[in-house]
Amino acid sequence: MNRSYSKITNHGYTSQQTQLGQMCGSKQLFRDRYEILRILGRGGFGITYLAKNAVLPGNQLCVIKQLCVKVTSPQSWQRACDRFEKEAKTLGQLGSHSQIPLLLDYFENNGEFYLVQEYVQGFTLAQEVRRNGPKNEAAVKQFLQELLPVLQYLHKHRVIHRDIKPQNLLRCEYDGRVVLIDFGAVKEELADACENSINKTAFIGTMGFAPPEQLSLRPVYASDIYALGMTCLYLLTGKSPLEFDYDADTGEICWQKEVNISNDFGQVLSKMVKIPLDERFRTADDAIAALNWESYLPALNNCLTTQHLKNQTTKVENPQVYVPPVARTASAIRKWRARLKETKSCN
Repeated sequence: MNRSYSKITNHGYTSQQTQLGQMCGSKQLFRDRYEILRILGRGGFGITYLAKNAVLPGNQLCVIKQLCVKVTSPQSWQRACDRFEKEAKTLGQLGSHSQIPLLLDYFENNGEFYLVQEYVQGFTLAQEVRRNGPKNEAAVKQFLQELLPVLQYLHKHRVIHRDIKPQNLLRCEYDGRVVLIDFGAVKEELADACENSINKTAFIGTMGFAPPEQLSLRPVYASDIYALGMTCLYLLTGKSPLEFDYDADTGEICWQKEVNISNDFGQVLSKMVKIPLDERFRTADDAIAALNWESYLPALNNCLTTQHLKNQTTKVENPQVYVPPVARTASAIRKWRARLKETKSCN
């Protein structure tokens, strides 16, 4: 990657001022390869463009993300280059997952960094909700079953997404899969590499969807779980987190009366969006296990016996007496519910 440093590093830009912005709609090729079609979006760290590769057969569509970095010395520029290359390579490894866009290229050009990624045609979940209205419990459970394994995959590769929200989740129009886009990890690494004090303390994420530890610039894997839980609440209600009332004592949003879901699923969501880390699911594995257990409860409830055994001296816990699997399961459920009730009463 070309690592030339220029003292001209003041990138307070608009889309019209950037090289790619000026090339939008023209036949001029960026890097002798990419025809810039239009702007897809913009944020504090750069602009995203839709482009097509004019060299490859079929003129493959792609997304070019232009990342703006402010540096004031060769040392900070070198540090930004190193971190960009490191994070780009990580994104390249993650792209083997069908729900993460494939990284096609990365490079530096005139003091700015660029990522070229696969273009996923479809609509964001935010657009989906605005168009069709809030989703029901079954649809949101299905969404979680699709996304939690993606978090498993990311966290296994030691990556925290940092910006999970409906706007960063695309429903592919070809096969219906949900794709996670716009990783905040690259932006955070570049921000840390900058000498500018504003950049070094930049919050990467979205207010409301990001938990307190992320606002304090200390994201953990459970931060993604919180954001995913907040996304579920948006899907169920059509409301962003900042539109809910907050509990003045705990700081948690008051969402329970806004949704029509089962108590069991409500407990799963509640644990996903807990403010204290020790009360939240720590890993995607924990959340998946809870979701799977919750899905079996209705069937297991039908197995519960409501009649006492004729021999009152025979107890399920007695290892000398054979107890059918259904009875053992029923006993375990009763104990679990009793402990849950005690916990709630203590709170």
